[in-house]
Formats: sequence, structure tokens, C-alpha cells
Amino acid sequence: MNTRPSPTPAEPERRNIVTALVYMFERLMPDPFVLSIGLTFVVILLSVFLAPKSSFGNIVTTWYGGAFGILGFALQMILILVTGYAIADAPVVQRGLRALASRVQTPTKAALVIFPMVAVAAWLNWGLGLVVGALLAREIAKRVKVDFAWLVAGSYSAWSICNSGLSSSIALSQASHGNALNLVEKATGHVIPLSQTVFASFVFVPTITVVVLMTIIFIKMHPQEADITLIRETEAPAATDDPHARSAGSDSLASRLEQSMIGTLFLLALGIGYLAVQWSSKGFELDINTTILIFLLVGLALQRRPIAYADAIHRAARQTGSMLLQYPMYGGVMGIMSGTGLAAVIAKTFVAVASVSTLALWSYLSSLIITLLIPSAGGHWAVQGPFVLPAALSLHAPVARVAMGVAMAENVSNMLQPFWAVPVVAIAGIRIQRVMGYTAVTFVVSLFVYAVALWLIP
Repeated sequence: MNTRPSPTPAEPERRNIVTALVYMFERLMPDPFVLSIGLTFVVILLSVFLAPKSSFGNIVTTWYGGAFGILGFALQMILILVTGYAIADAPVVQRGLRALASRVQTPTKAALVIFPMVAVAAWLNWGLGLVVGALLAREIAKRVKVDFAWLVAGSYSAWSICNSGLSSSIALSQASHGNALNLVEKATGHVIPLSQTVFASFVFVPTITVVVLMTIIFIKMHPQEADITLIRETEAPAATDDPHARSAGSDSLASRLEQSMIGTLFLLALGIGYLAVQWSSKGFELDINTTILIFLLVGLALQRRPIAYADAIHRAARQTGSMLLQYPMYGGVMGIMSGTGLAAVIAKTFVAVASVSTLALWSYLSSLIITLLIPSAGGHWAVQGPFVLPAALSLHAPVARVAMGVAMAENVSNMLQPFWAVPVVAIAGIRIQRVMGYTAVTFVVSLFVYAVALWLIP
């Protein structure tokens, strides 16, 4: 139901802003896959006119090499998403979220629960954060008189810090030996450990700051009681059978194997054994594959039965279609830019306008724009990395800071780019138009916080 009798004087202005943002992204910008095709065309044109090695044969060859060379990384990113989803999908986690939501009585307490819980989940795994945020928002909205659009926007705002966390595709790829997108290793022969990216003070401090500030701001932004739009019954998913329930069917061997925990325990023993051997011999370290393995093991332990985990992954896979298409396209763009010399040409421009101390900020600012066209951090790095990294090496600027400038700008621009908001609002059962007016505030605040951190924090 909607308890709002009539618009307040400030309502038309807020609606105009939201309407303009929605029109820009939903009417003027096509599907990200179509955008990736257009971007490929633009890069080819730039290569023809600007790059030193722009023959037709070289362009198509480098495009092919890049498109298919990135497939391993694409699968890794998809696994990051689905293994995080499977954790959030586990019945014990779902019960925990409902129990947590039951303790919330006011909008203020809702914000104090949503922001830290979703931020921690997103920092651990961006797929986990998406699902936890949407489901927790729904559970709270069922129990508390709270503006639902405000609540969903808060969960999405808390999720925005994910590119500064353990599942950051840019940070993880640069920490992974031999990874297709480890451009730093390809150029220097060295990997960048997470201690220099995710756990660096210039990343960790603004990440916490954004969460704290936005919690306070969202508490202040909650509409007055007369202006609250409550969750409607029509916004809730239709009643269905329990998605976690798989009929045992007959007492067949196949059914018993599916329901047995033996398979789960076997995989847990293999995975834990591997981590123990690796960390005891080489010391504790994380890269993409070990991160995925940890998420896999946690999800298996929480889901318990092999068939339950398989079903959870099946549900998660519905969210991965766009990723399957986009990553090869952006890999092709990366191949063209590197193979034709276009990336080196753009890098020279950065060198001309930037300095050792300002390059990271230039990387950050340019990333803000590129994110609006390329909503995937991994795909984004495939396009921007080939020219910001050579600029960093030429200027002897801190490579980790330049790379994380790209990642932190992803956090910011995602608040205006509705690509990742779509699964959140779909799970929550709300239209995106009702959310973007709030996330625009997060955009402004986080834009300033991350820029200051890149500029001032060592």
C-alpha cells in the first residue's frame, strides 16, 4: 500500500532528477552487450587513424586473441558471483537474515543493520553482497514501516564498496600469477599482493568512511512518515514451493547419493587439504582461484547436501548471462588496443597531462566515465588497464594505486549505472526508478571520499 496522500513540495524536484537519470540510462543507453559491440567499433576506428600497427589482418587477429584469451578470467568472475550467491542462498543464512530483520523496529535501526551487514558481505564477495542486501531489505520491509525504495537504495549503496574488497576483479587479477588480466605481471614480471591493494590504507580507509557516512546520511534522508511508500504485496514474489526442497523421489541409488553428505565432505576434505598444504609451505596468500575455492567450500558446508549446492548454483547462474557475452567482447577490445599500439598512444596522452602524484587521480576520473559504458570491473580493466598501466610505468608512479583508482571509481559510478542494480531490485521486487534518486546521493559522497583518499592518503 502507499500511505502518501499527496506529493510534498520537494517531491516534484526529486522526481524530475530521478526521471532524468532513468531516461538517460534506460532510454538512451542500450544493453551492455550492444554497448560492447559499439565500443569495439569505436576502438577499431581509433586504431585505424591513430595506431601504428592498424592493418586489417592485425586488427582481426588481435581481436580474436583478446576475445578468446579472456575466457578463463570470465569463468573465474562468474564463479565469484555464483559461489557467493550459493552462500547467501543457504537455508541457515536465510534464517539468520530473517532473525536479524525481526530485531529491527525503526528506519534508523534498519539503516544500522543494512549498511554494515551488506558492506561486510559485499567486501567478502560481491555476489554475496547483492543477494544479502536484497533479501535483508525485503525481510525488514515486511516488518517495519519503512520506505522500501529508500531501504533498497541503502542496501545497494552499502554494496557499492565491493570493488575494494576480497572479490575485486582488478585486485585479484593483479595478485594472480599467470592470469590473463594480470597486466602488471605481463609488463613487470611481478604480481601485486592484496596487501598493496585491498588492504592498503588508501583503499581500506575510504571504504570504511563511505559506509559510515552513508549510514548517517541515509538515516537523515528517510522520508517523513506521511511520505513513506511501503512494500506492496504485488511487489513480493508469488508464493512458490521452497526452492531449497528437492523431492527425494524414490529410494533409488541416485536419490540417496544426491541427498548424502558424503560428496560434500569429500570435497571439503580436498579443498581444506589443498589450502593447508599451500599456506603451510608458501605462507598465507590469496589470489582469484584460492578465493573462489574458499567461497566454494563455505557454500558447500552451509548447503550440506551436494544436490542442494547444485540447485543453488543453478539459481545463481540465471544472473550470469550478460557476463558470458560481455567479457569476450571487452577482451577483444583489450587485444586490439594492445596489439595495434593504440593503448601506447593513449598512454602518452596520460603521461603528458599527469605526474607521479596525479596519475592515480587521472585514472580514477577517467574510470568514472568508462564505468558508465562498461559496468563490469574486469571488463573495464581490460579496456583501461592497457593504457593507464604503461603511463604508470613511464612516470614511475605507484602501479597499485593507479590500478585501484580504476576499481574505486567503479564503486562510485555504479551508483548511477543501473546494470548491477537490476538484480538487486529484481530480487527485492521493486522498480529501479524508485531507487536511483537515493543512490545519486551515494555517488556524490563516495566520489569525493575516494578522490580525497587517492590524493592524500599514502
